[in-house]
Amino acid sequence: MLSHPLLRSFKATSLALVLSIFASEGQSAIHTVRIESGLAHPVFLTAPEGDPRLFIVEQAGLIRIRKDGAILNDPFLDLTTEVGGPILGNNERGLLGLAFAPDYASSGLFYVNYTRLSDNVTIIARYQVSANPDVANPSGETVFSIAQPFANHNGGTVAFGPDDMLYIGLGDGGFVGDPLNAGQRDDILLGKLLRIDVSGGLGTTYSIPSGNPFDGPGDPLDEIWDKGLRNPYRFSFDRQTGHLYIADVGQNIIEEINVEDLDDLGGHNYGWRIMEGDTCFNAASCDMTGLVLPVAQYTHGGTPFRCSVTGGYVYRGAIPEIDGHYFYADFCSNQVWSFVWDGGSGFTNFVERTAELTPDIGDLQNISGFGEDGAGELYIVD
Repeated sequence: MLSHPLLRSFKATSLALVLSIFASEGQSAIHTVRIESGLAHPVFLTAPEGDPRLFIVEQAGLIRIRKDGAILNDPFLDLTTEVGGPILGNNERGLLGLAFAPDYASSGLFYVNYTRLSDNVTIIARYQVSANPDVANPSGETVFSIAQPFANHNGGTVAFGPDDMLYIGLGDGGFVGDPLNAGQRDDILLGKLLRIDVSGGLGTTYSIPSGNPFDGPGDPLDEIWDKGLRNPYRFSFDRQTGHLYIADVGQNIIEEINVEDLDDLGGHNYGWRIMEGDTCFNAASCDMTGLVLPVAQYTHGGTPFRCSVTGGYVYRGAIPEIDGHYFYADFCSNQVWSFVWDGGSGFTNFVERTAELTPDIGDLQNISGFGEDGAGELYIVD
């Protein structure tokens, strides 16, 4: 029997998991095994390409490193003062995202996405590793900021695409029903996916990349890559094909996943608040002309109760049976699914993975994120 430890997951209060595949008599199966404990509200995990360490983002402001099988005592970065310390309950603010620059091995630069609790402003900040590779320089610089009118729908993901540009997911600003109509307005960055160029490095902010779909005089604003999003809390790029997967949290009925080929050059309108998924949300303005409907969606309710999508990744690790499957979950029901995008408006190979990914002890609870390590293996964060 062959065993390869491949998909891992972290438990907020007690334990954490490793997904392994076993080949026995021609059959394959995946499962999860706990690998860590003592984490506080973990929401994300990542690593620089080829790096054996795991960088775990805790919502209350710490980035922790798991190295050689254990969490290091000193955090990689401490932003607890900036985000206001412990985050309780279902607060959607805090330290939410982390992205290493494509040239991290030489530059040591990385970017974080957090909500500054003192004034409810989303900050994208640049930091640099210190002489100690396990500790960052605590002095950062703001690259991008935007005020959040409400405490929810702050987005969270910041990620470099295959074009080495930095993508930022911003929710519609919060409250209920997008009262600002941010998703459809061209004069506001909320409710959008942004694309910016931060290649200037230390001491710079950002520029507008060549090829941004709305670059030029007047509205829409130049930073916008896609519009019509409610809360793209988690989006990711397929590390093999570069395809972009956006899991957009719904309002009352529908959770959705949108997929695009970056060769389409952006400019998509995913419909919010005209549509929720493929269904009219605002009947007074329900004209679907020019809107891009989701590749996959599911409804709220059911048993267990579904309420909020948590986007994941396309698996590109060492398990051939699930290569190309996009994994995602629901925060309330703790269900996990995967599918393979068909390259158009739909998908194939849909599988519910909940039973096989139930950990060795206990259950998955409140799946707040997924992650990839430096080799492309997949993690679940709960």
